[in-house]
Amino acid sequence: MSAADAIAAMIAGRRLERVAVNHEHAASVIAMAERHLDTAVTLAGTDDHAMAFTAAYDGARKALTAVLAIEGLRVRPVGGAHRNTGIAAAQFVPDDALREFEWMRQVRNATEYPDNDRPTATRQDVSEGIDAARAIVDACATYVRDRI
Repeated sequence: MSAADAIAAMIAGRRLERVAVNHEHAASVIAMAERHLDTAVTLAGTDDHAMAFTAAYDGARKALTAVLAIEGLRVRPVGGAHRNTGIAAAQFVPDDALREFEWMRQVRNATEYPDNDRPTATRQDVSEGIDAARAIVDACATYVRDRI
C-alpha cells in the first residue's frame, strides 16, 4: 500500500482527519519536543525513571504530531491515538528511526498503567528511549523545517 493510500485509509477509517496546514503550530511543537528531550536528559540522572522515560516519549510523540500538522492532518481522539500518530507520521518521514516509537509506546503504556505482566521503564529504557526519541525528533524536525 502506498503512503497516500495508507493515509486515505486512515482518514476513511476515521483515525485521522484533515485540518488546515499550520506551519507555526508545527514549528512550536518541534521546539516543545526538543525541550522535552532536554528534560528527559536532565531526569535521566535521577531515580524517577517513569518521568524521564515519559519526557523522552512525549518528545517523540510531539515531533510525530508536528509532521501531521505540517501535512494538514490530525489524529482523532479515539482508541490507539498515539499508535495512529506513529503510523501516520511514518508515511511522510522515510526514516527508520520512526520504527522505534512503537516499543517506546509500549513501555510508556506499561509505565503509565502498570500491572504485574508488564515491566515499567528502567534506567536502560530511559537511556535507549532518549536515544530513540532524539533520532525521531531530529528526523521529524528536518521534515517539518524543510516545509516551512
